[in-house]
Amino acid sequence: MIDVLVAGGGPAGLAAAIQAARAGMEAVVVEPRAYPVDKACGEGIMPSGVAALDELGVTRPPGHELRGIRYTDGTHTAQAAFRDGHGLGVRRLALHTALHRRAVELGVRLLPGKVGGIHQDHDTVSAAGMTARWLIAADGLHSPVRRYLGLDLAGSAPRRYGMRRHYRIAPWTDFVEVHWSRHAEAYVTPVGDGLVGVAVLSRDRRPYDEHLAAFPALAAALRGREAGPVRGAGPLRARARSRRAGRVLLIGDAAGYVDALTGEGIALATATATAAVACLAVGRPEDYPAHWARLTRRHRLLTEALLRATRHAAGSRLIVPTARRVPVLFRAAVHALQ
Repeated sequence: MIDVLVAGGGPAGLAAAIQAARAGMEAVVVEPRAYPVDKACGEGIMPSGVAALDELGVTRPPGHELRGIRYTDGTHTAQAAFRDGHGLGVRRLALHTALHRRAVELGVRLLPGKVGGIHQDHDTVSAAGMTARWLIAADGLHSPVRRYLGLDLAGSAPRRYGMRRHYRIAPWTDFVEVHWSRHAEAYVTPVGDGLVGVAVLSRDRRPYDEHLAAFPALAAALRGREAGPVRGAGPLRARARSRRAGRVLLIGDAAGYVDALTGEGIALATATATAAVACLAVGRPEDYPAHWARLTRRHRLLTEALLRATRHAAGSRLIVPTARRVPVLFRAAVHALQ
């Protein structure tokens, strides 16, 4: 019998396995996809996420240092620098490789496969042909484990979708640049000396190039540049009835997801992974849901507030002018998220 079985080998799952191994626990990760795994994400890591990777002992992957967040709508611009440290723009493949390498260094076993059915009793949980003391579900936004356990919770909010593409162009800023239109946002993240990622989030499902055309200045800057394939994800919102079911704990996106709008995915993945393992190490899984709520509260409140503002074109048009007119409010929001 092993100590911790981790369903999902993305950043959250690998972070959990790393923390478990550091705590002297035997950890096994089950992941159906071959390493490293790419994903449609903005690829910007907030300063707290960078600090968390350092604390895990992960060798910092190559990327581009980020100084803050900039909002623009083509007419108005507002920006705020991070107060504590720098963020990091990094290719998802590079991040996953670094986490994978650290897990292997610590003796974590990484097995191909799917978890499938889950059976648990008072002392153990069995899945994927193994028996463990605990199971950590880190299997993503559309978590099969969450669904199998009956923890999925339907939502009525409008569905949002994301798409990401890389462009061969020298970054023109060391800020994450968020371009706003009436129906979408485009997130420009420098991820290397000659590479930027551009992710589009919207409720409207249409081709990537049609979305990009809604940001004329950005589209002009990227015109004629070598572009990579488009990757998509969504719907982005996911809700869970609970973050715990017996001897199973949900972390990262599997535990519930509001939106990618504030760029805190990696920071929250590592924070919830660390909290889950800490609770298991002392034999108190019942404490984890409260820790999860505390760790994610600020993110959930700020992200929900921004989403409400974007549900109507009039609200979207006011976001950047308001950030420019009240810079102290914009700085406070950026500092709260970092």
